[in-house]
Parts: sequence; C-alpha cells; structure tokens
Amino acid sequence: MPNSNAKFRCNHRGGQEAGRRELVSRSLQSAQHCLEDQDFGTAYAHYLLVLNLAPELKTSIKETFQFTLFKWAEELDSLTRIQDLFNCYEQALELYPNDEVICNSMGEHLFRMGFRDEAAGYFHKAVKLNPDFADAKENFYRVANWLVERWHFIMLNDTKRNLTYLKAIENAVHSGCKSVLDIGTGTGILSMFAKKAGASFVYACELSKTMYELARDVVAANNMEREIKLLHLKSLDIEIPKHIPERVSLVVTETVDAGLFGEGIVESLIHAWEHLLLQPKPKNQDVSTGDYGRVIPASATIFGMAVECKEIRRHHRVGTQEVAGVHLSNSVQFFSPTYASAGSEETVEPYTTEKLSRIPGGYIPLTEPCQVMTVDFNNLQELKSLAARKPWKLSLPVTEGGVLDAIVVWFVLQLDDKHALSTSPSEETCWEQAVYPVQGLLDYSVKTGDTVIMEVCCQDCYLKIQKISPLTSECGMDFSDRDDTLSLGNEAELCNALAGLQTTSKQDGSGQICVLESTEIALLNNVRYHECFKAAMGKVLLSLNPSKDLQSMDVDGHGTGMNLQESQNKSSLDVAPDPLYILDVSEGFSILPIIAGKLGPVRAYSSIEKEQHQAALNVISEANHFPKETLEFWLSHLEDESVVLQRPKSDKLWSIIILDVIETSGLIQQEVMEKAAISRCLLHSGGKIFPQYVLVYGMLVESESLLLESAVQGTEPTLGFNIAPFINQFKVPVRVYLDLSTLPCLPLSKPAELLRLDLMNPLLNSSSREVKVQICKSGQVTAIPFWYHIHLDEDHSLNTSDASSHWKQAAVVLDEPIQVQVGDELVLDVQHHKSNISITVKQ
Repeated sequence: MPNSNAKFRCNHRGGQEAGRRELVSRSLQSAQHCLEDQDFGTAYAHYLLVLNLAPELKTSIKETFQFTLFKWAEELDSLTRIQDLFNCYEQALELYPNDEVICNSMGEHLFRMGFRDEAAGYFHKAVKLNPDFADAKENFYRVANWLVERWHFIMLNDTKRNLTYLKAIENAVHSGCKSVLDIGTGTGILSMFAKKAGASFVYACELSKTMYELARDVVAANNMEREIKLLHLKSLDIEIPKHIPERVSLVVTETVDAGLFGEGIVESLIHAWEHLLLQPKPKNQDVSTGDYGRVIPASATIFGMAVECKEIRRHHRVGTQEVAGVHLSNSVQFFSPTYASAGSEETVEPYTTEKLSRIPGGYIPLTEPCQVMTVDFNNLQELKSLAARKPWKLSLPVTEGGVLDAIVVWFVLQLDDKHALSTSPSEETCWEQAVYPVQGLLDYSVKTGDTVIMEVCCQDCYLKIQKISPLTSECGMDFSDRDDTLSLGNEAELCNALAGLQTTSKQDGSGQICVLESTEIALLNNVRYHECFKAAMGKVLLSLNPSKDLQSMDVDGHGTGMNLQESQNKSSLDVAPDPLYILDVSEGFSILPIIAGKLGPVRAYSSIEKEQHQAALNVISEANHFPKETLEFWLSHLEDESVVLQRPKSDKLWSIIILDVIETSGLIQQEVMEKAAISRCLLHSGGKIFPQYVLVYGMLVESESLLLESAVQGTEPTLGFNIAPFINQFKVPVRVYLDLSTLPCLPLSKPAELLRLDLMNPLLNSSSREVKVQICKSGQVTAIPFWYHIHLDEDHSLNTSDASSHWKQAAVVLDEPIQVQVGDELVLDVQHHKSNISITVKQ
C-alpha cells in the first residue's frame, strides 16, 4: 500500500509540473499576442503569472517584462490610475528587487507626481546598483537639488556661523538649560552642539523625510543616537507627553530665510511657547535659568536700504518699448511675481534673494541703512501681535541720486547677549539678502534730498515691503520722525502725499497685466537675442520666398520701411503667396512669433500655455496691426499636448522650428537632440531649426567658493562633528545658476571648445570627445565652468555668458583638486547625456 501511495504522489507531482509548464507556455504566447495588439495591461498580467509560476525565466524575459511594465505604466498614468500604477511597480520590484532600470522608472513616476523624497530613494538605489547608469545619475542629481538645498553645504562650511551658535548654546546649557528642543534640525548639528555642551535631554524634529534620515545617520555616526531623540515631525505637531515627556528649557532653531520670517519661525515659536517651552524668565529677577524657557536666537533686528542695481532692474522691469521692430503696447504692463504678490490672495514670496557682494555690475546705495523693525523671540505676546499688526509707513532719506531699483533687506540675529550673526551685504557671510524690486512707477529717478517711502507689514509668515515710491524734496515733507505711531496730522499729511504720488508716479492701472518670471523679463530686455533671431529668420524666409513682399520687409533693419499692412494691401492686387509656417516651442513667454510675423506672409505659432501670456501676445500683435490669422496658439490645435512636434497641417511642413536648447540655469534642455531629430522630419526643403548648432565652451579655474558651495569640506568647519560623508551623498557634480563675471575664481587656462551639438546635421554631433587644454597659470584646478555659443546660423550667434544674457552659467566641480603648473597639458574627457555634461580630467 505505501508503494502505491508513493507512486500516486509521484504521478500527481508529474501532472502538476506538466500543467505548470503548459500554463506558462500558453501565458507567454498570450502575452506576446497582447503586445502585438498593444494590449499592455493584459500582457503585463500574463507576464506576472509566468514569473510567479516560473521564476527560472526571470533572466530570459526580463527585458520584455520591463518594456511591458513601462508601457502599461504610461497608460495607467494617462488614465490617472495612480494606485494601480504603483501596485504594478511594487509587484515588479518584488520580482526584481535589484533592477536599477525599474527603480529609476518608479522614481520618475514618483517625481512627476510630486513625491520627491520617495523618488530620491529610488534614484539613489538605482545609482548604487549601477554607478554607470546615466539616466539614474541625472535624475538623482536633479532631485538632490530639491531635497537637500545647496545652502546646507554653504552654511555647514561657515565656521564662524557654526562657532557662534556653539558658544551661544554652551552658554545657555551651562547657565542651567538642561533640556533642549532643536526645531528644524537639518543635519542635526545644533542638537549635537547641545549634547556636547552637557544638556541632559535633547530632542530634534525635522519635517523633510530625506533630512530626517540624514540626521539620523549623522547622529549615529557621532555616537549620539541614544542621547538625541529625533522626531520626523513638524514642530507644530509635537505633543507632550506623546512625543517628548515634558516642556523643555531651551529651543534652538535656525528656521530663518533671507527675509527672516519666510521659513515660519514666528508660527513655530508661538506654538513652542504655548505648548513645548517652560515659561519665560521674569525680567529683573535673579532666579535659576533652568526653571524657565528661552529661545536661541533671542531676537533679531531687520535693516533695509534703497539701491540702484542694473542687474535687479533688468530682471524685474521691461526697459524698452520696442524689441526688434515689435512695439510693446502700453496696454500691456509686465511685472515680476514679487510685485504681483502684493495684491495676490495666494501666499507668494514677496521678495527674491541675491548675494549682493557677487551681483553682476554691483550696486549703489541710495540711502543709509535704516532699521525696519525688531522682534523678540522670547516674548510670546510680541510674536502673536506681529501678524495682527497693521501695516506701518517707513521713510528713507535719499543720500545719493540715481535710479530706484530695489529695497534690500538683511538682519542681525542676536543669539544671546554676547553672540550675534549678521547677514549684511558688507559682511563675509554665507547668507543672501532679501530683495524687494521696485515696479509699477512712471519715474524711478531719485536725487539727494528726496525720500523713499514704503509700507511694511508681517503677513502670511513673510515680511512684506510694498507701495514703494520716491517723494521729491519739492513736497517739503519732514520724515525725520520715524516712529511707527505717527501723529494724526502727520498721518493725514502722509496720506495726501501718497495720494498725490498715485496720480503722478504710478503707472496707469488699466490695461492687460502680464506677470512674468524674472528670467522672462530679462529675456525681453535682451535686445541682441531678439535682433539675432529677427535677422536669422528673415534670411531663411527670404530664401524660401524671395518675393517683393518679403524683400520689402525690414529684415536686417535696412528695408524700404513699408509696414506689414501696406505690404498686404499692395499684395492683395496680386496672387497672395502661400504663407510660410513658423513654430516657436521655446519655453516661457516669447515674442519671437510676433517678430516672425513682421517679416512677411507667415503663420506664426506660439506654444505658450498661460492664458494671461496668450492675452498679452494678442494685445501686442494687435498693436502691431497683425491680421488675426498671423499669430496662433499651437497647443489649442493639438489633441495631445504632449506631442508638440507635428505638422502644421496634414499637407504642410514648417519653414522654421525654434527649440529651447539651453535652460536659464546653464544646463542643456532634456531630450533636445531627440526633439531636433523629430523637427528635421517636419521641415520642408530649405527650412531650418533654430539654433542650428551649439558650441560648448569651458575653462579650468581655481575657486574655493565653488568647493564650499558643493560639498562639506571635512570635519573642521563643522567643529569636529562627522557630517560631511552623509550630506555629501547629495552633492551634485554640476553647480548651476552661476554668474561667471562675479564668481570668485582664478582662471588657469584660456576658454576651450568642449563639445558641438548640431541640431541640423547629426553627423557633426559629438556626444563625447577628448579635449587638450594648456595650463597658462599655476594653481589648483577645482572646477570647470562652461557656457554656450548658440549659433542660429553661420552669421548670427549668441553667447550665454554675455552681460546682457538671460542665461546663467554652470560649472563641473571636481571631487579632488588637481595641482598644475604653467605649461602643463590636461586632457578633458567630455560626455553629454540628455541635459547632463560630465567632464573627467586626465593628467
């Protein structure tokens, strides 16, 4: 009997195995048929079944499974079936836990949906699995800039700042503060200062998942994981005794931005005083500090001054009424987002930031620095009254005549009675300053004796400075009393003066408002950019349609002067020529389609998306007497907006396609060569892509600044604490948004051509090459800044490092400096992948 049972079990197992093989075979066939029919969802289900039944096939069907997964994920994404999409990736990663391609793809979906912390984890894992996986490396570099902002490196390298905080924390702990809460701990450095000073209990909270995990690793590496309790929480969500056992005697924080309040320090300290801190020490009473609560920093004083600065001006005010022959109608008023925030119901940052000591062209103070306000972080009532406080008037006497471009603000952070940090532009500091650009005036000129008046308030967790206007000395007003509480007579006098200003110095409030990014305003102010495009487009159009109409147009500024309407009226007697089609797919606000429209019988298509921008372009085209059909918005013609590059009509091709090749950050746009390949197929004979080719230039430099801004330099700046290896995991090899004209650096070589990207002739492309560079000055090579010469054609080019350029520059920062002598020759291995340029130095 036992023998017959064994035989039965054996036959049963054999039958099961045969059935399994049959099911696997049929499922593979079904999956293949589904792929042929582009039924990716069903194909994915079949492959999932196969891999669960036959794990031994993982290697052989891996690539086909990946392809099916990615196609099905794209389909789920388009259907907004987000949970199903993530379920598919989780199933795939259970089967292939160490597949860098699947990890990277999962990260891309997460990043597109705004889950940056989670995306970074998958990109980081993909890079660890395959350090040479270019797609994952580029993705990780991009997301690293979001997750660990670059100022972390700069501040951790600021020894003076770190030492000042350490001394203030030591003083507090030694005077009796034994329990400490670090709000917004970042890397955990202030918590470790507190523990080192002898605090008995140290708690730290951090909202960012990435920074929390980083702090956890840093604290463990410094053998303090049992002594510092880390909370992955916003401080507003901390509860006693749920998260910490009792109120603490000291809160330390550096949740301040260039405008002081922008990171929510007021809100978090109000909550801390009400729920987490011991009561403040009574004034003028000699009692033990440890029985009471206090905050580091203790207080802050904010200062401001008016400045003239051409660089700020060109990024926030359109300074011309005509661009390359296009009249910018008075019916359109251009503003940057900082101005728009004044009347916006949304919480918009009301300032931009600049490191004034490094701003191109420098700046001229028009007034003396003036105290704007003070705030006591150890006074709960004062903190609570800030948001409720009514706006107050501030006046700055003009001491130097010039052009009023901005109010610049900085602060002194008083950590305690003995220790302070200043963010003044005249200080050697890691901080930038807050800049409130002046916009919306008819006249920006001021002279000695005038007064700059403004309104100040604390609203939406921001310091707001608005309604900035110059008051001429002829008004005869006395602003010597700067007390916040003006007398009734003075206030009435001030209101009358302000009312007069509204009618004399403010722009007419009527007309189309168009809010542009500061880089878009700088582009509008870039005269050479538009003149070059006008000339290059005119040349192409003339070669494609050498009619009298086109020849009469002012292509190079030397035409007959006949305007578009006259030309079209004249040509109506003849047979109207077929229009030439021009597509502008450059990102952001662009008037190139209107410039093209002035060059002859064309149909110009703009790819701008924002309704406000479209309305502004329509107003400008009407002001330039365009027939309505001359300018059209391309996205309104497309069924699928993701496929921007396609024919204008089924039987037509483009004469010119304008591509955005360089980001304003100084990087190459992603997938630009793929877009160029598609564009070449959409051009008719003689048509052109603009730009036709791009040359990348670079040079070798020695720059300590770039090193400090890119990675933490050992343990010395962090006062012996081991932080560098952990935060430097998030360093990126390329620094962006640089101004080479003011970058503190020593050039060690002459500029050299590194790479050519040819959009019209792919045979001339070089995605990688070796370049020999001669050393002309001895020193240490720490970085290789690079920029571009953008060639619209052989006669017209743009240099992205020019002073008038709206583009910034970028630099590859070396992992290790290289010592060089005059006459040495280095070989650079230059690689281009998507938007990433990598440069390896061979000695």
